[in-house]
Amino acid sequence: MTTGPSEIPAQAIAVQGEEMLQPDEVAAMVRLHELGWGAKRLSKEFGCARNTVRRYLRAGGVVPFAKAPRKSAFDGLDDWLRERFFRHNGNADVIRQELASEHGIVIGLRSVELRVQPWRRELRAHKKATVRFETRPGHQLQIDFGDTKVWIGEERIKIHLFVATLGYSRRMHIRPSLRERQTDWFEGMEGTFLRFGGVPTEVLFDNARALVDHHDAATREVRFNARLHAFARYWGFNPRACAPYRARTKGKDERGVGYVKRNAIAGRRFASWGAFLAHLDQWNREVADVRVHGTTGELPIVRFADEANALRPLSGRAPFGQLRDLARKVRSDCAIDLDTNSYSVPWRLVGETVQVVVLGGRVIVRHAGEVVADHAQCEGRRQRVIERAHLAGLVGAAPARATMPPVAPPALLRPLAEYEAVVGGAW
Repeated sequence: MTTGPSEIPAQAIAVQGEEMLQPDEVAAMVRLHELGWGAKRLSKEFGCARNTVRRYLRAGGVVPFAKAPRKSAFDGLDDWLRERFFRHNGNADVIRQELASEHGIVIGLRSVELRVQPWRRELRAHKKATVRFETRPGHQLQIDFGDTKVWIGEERIKIHLFVATLGYSRRMHIRPSLRERQTDWFEGMEGTFLRFGGVPTEVLFDNARALVDHHDAATREVRFNARLHAFARYWGFNPRACAPYRARTKGKDERGVGYVKRNAIAGRRFASWGAFLAHLDQWNREVADVRVHGTTGELPIVRFADEANALRPLSGRAPFGQLRDLARKVRSDCAIDLDTNSYSVPWRLVGETVQVVVLGGRVIVRHAGEVVADHAQCEGRRQRVIERAHLAGLVGAAPARATMPPVAPPALLRPLAEYEAVVGGAW
């Protein structure tokens, strides 16, 4: 026999061990309690335990069921995931690999993508945003190359523009060249130091192949080549690279390249390369240096008055092209090789790798930051330059002498056989 809908109030239902009532029942329970009904009477009326009644009354109404939090492979890694997400430019697969290598968590790519999804909008905004940073006087120089085509005589040739911009004053140095080699970078920087009369604390580059051995777009790790490190040590500045594929972190200079192209070069013809160089120099002095800069609102030449004193003086230092910075291993005969010649070092350094600097006719050997040998540079070949103090204390060391060109013996000391060979016959 089929029965109709029950008019008895809905009974409590059990969900994961908790008695739950419908929202309208809970509302009625609260109203009855306000009229003086006690927990015992309410429990009978609604068919639930007294503790359930008390729980609803304490809460003042419906108590949302709190689901037990699900365990996740990412538990406790929120900060780590966020840091890696932005470090790797949102690359979820790299994060998945590092979860396995660093935390032993093997998980699917889709799971990682879902976990980092909430941060993607922030990453997109970060890529579009450019945070302007202002540098202290003398702190930073930004450099870059750009290329364009210029009419020189009757020929339209491709040239490369080296543009260096001081971060504080916005003064520029421009050097055109036909190539973008490492020597062009170095000569451009040295020309900048000479023009401004000093060296900044830091030089910011992009990731040019002439300067960088390796850069990782995911980790943003940049490794400069050894020659650039030697150049930076020689002039005393710190090299720094902008993030790979994110040259906008170096925007002052890249806008400078465009400014030179549009304002100094576009629409012009030059009779010769010399005329082109003279024009750039004049334009830099009479236009770029004295314009009101769009960001600072001041003339670069005026702001440079504060920056000039903050640059480290050149102190008459010779160009880096005249310097050689090498590494050599000390041989068992207590010497290093250089251009077929040998130069002694203290015998205790046998087997060690030392730094050799050749400059101004001197060969200076360093180890652990200390000068351990200083010799005059040999002009000949296959000679041996020895300082006796380098062999002091070496057991069994024979007196060392530099190799000298052979000297003909005095005539009276020559064997008679030599005269016999010249005049013939025998004595």
